[in-house]
Amino acid sequence: MNSVTPQLEILDTDRAERYRDLVGAAVAHTADRFAAVTTPTTDTPAATLRARVESIDLDAPLHSAEAAVDEVDRLFSAEAVWFHHPASLAHLNCPVALPAVAAEAVLAAVNPSVDTWDQSRIGTEIERRVVRWATERIGFADGDGVFTSGGSQSNLHALLLARQAATLRGPASGRRGRPALDDLVVFATASSHFTVRKSAMVLGLPEHAVVDVATDAAGRMRPDALAHAIADVRREGRTPMAVVATAGTTDRGCIDPLEPIADVCDLEDAWLHVDAAYGCGLLVSPTRRHLLDGIERARSVTADFHKSFFQPVSSSALLVRVPEDLGLAAWHADYLNPEDTEEPNQVDKSLQTTRRLDALKLWATLRASGAEAIGRAFDTVLDVAARVHAHVRRHPELELVAPTDLSTVLFRWQPDDVSDDDADALVAPLRAALLAEGRVLIAKTVIDGRPCNKLTLLNPGTTADQVVAALEHVTATAGRLHAELHTTQTTGAAR
Repeated sequence: MNSVTPQLEILDTDRAERYRDLVGAAVAHTADRFAAVTTPTTDTPAATLRARVESIDLDAPLHSAEAAVDEVDRLFSAEAVWFHHPASLAHLNCPVALPAVAAEAVLAAVNPSVDTWDQSRIGTEIERRVVRWATERIGFADGDGVFTSGGSQSNLHALLLARQAATLRGPASGRRGRPALDDLVVFATASSHFTVRKSAMVLGLPEHAVVDVATDAAGRMRPDALAHAIADVRREGRTPMAVVATAGTTDRGCIDPLEPIADVCDLEDAWLHVDAAYGCGLLVSPTRRHLLDGIERARSVTADFHKSFFQPVSSSALLVRVPEDLGLAAWHADYLNPEDTEEPNQVDKSLQTTRRLDALKLWATLRASGAEAIGRAFDTVLDVAARVHAHVRRHPELELVAPTDLSTVLFRWQPDDVSDDDADALVAPLRAALLAEGRVLIAKTVIDGRPCNKLTLLNPGTTADQVVAALEHVTATAGRLHAELHTTQTTGAAR
């Protein structure tokens, strides 16, 4: 029995070389995995993965950092999902820029927290500079913002600010008193991110607070329908709190018409929030920046840099046109961020206290490659998506379910002799069979009441030919599953 009592190794001056060796070993393991990847994940059954994890006694340490790093490689990395693989087509997860990965390693070791100035100093200045760069790209003349954990938090934060603005100023209708929470209304579409409704719940709004605005055939918000919806709400004596326009819906990848929506919001004095978590890469696109025309008129914007800016998770920001808006949700504590201090405490702007310096990753990427290189990479993804759309339209066994402004591909396997019911019934089993096999990863969703499968392209290194090859495997798998299901049904009926 090992009688040595294990000691916690803290990274400090005396362990600088130890850090170099241990992290070097972890990086070497990971580099080997990257070099050897042949599929986006493995075919190991879920029960086996669960059993492996459950078999480990977390109260029985390995007594060695090297052994722990080796176990991480064997347990996690060997079974990871690799988003850089060209057949990883399911979700909005991107391969990551190398300078950002290097900056992530720095963050892990230094472990800064950008809540107060005295904990970060230069880190605070870096984040403020990156935020200013992002707001300038949007077109905010004097904007501000704060990095967040992701689009969900950014949307929640935006709607909190909108709620505060609505309840502090009172209704535009001129009624006396401030509106009650039960009277506040958020306008969105059925395609808006689910966090709009979840945020409304968190903010104490009633279930009926979110009103779905009608959309056009492509799933984009109709400005005329928005104007009518706001008028209806005002007639009911309720107060418009915010309008959420989406620049890149999760399923369709469509962009709401921002300019005419902003016209309605200006006329109605309504807070316009643009959820550009997916489409924010267009801010640096050399060819498609015009798709975001009007975003500069928003009151707040969500940008997920860990999507179309190819940053490691997490890297998101809430960006506002009026810096004072961030103060609507500020809270001061004497021990942390007293009101009378002149120090630029970022916790004044954030929903979080302890918070990572995620801006450093984007800083490193911008300094290494520049914004235009990021934009060209995103353009490459969108170009590939357009070619894949054209392929699906021509394919005799595939149906293109909807167009896109970005990089999603909504499709259904349905040859001419396959009924709607049979095609619908195959969507979930097809996705599950491909996941179990590990060769091609796709997603599933529901569009206009019918299920379909989905590709989300977000890898500038993946070619259209590679996606087409993956789709051929998807098509062959669907045909096999359909035949098996038909045979089973026929056999069962004969009995």
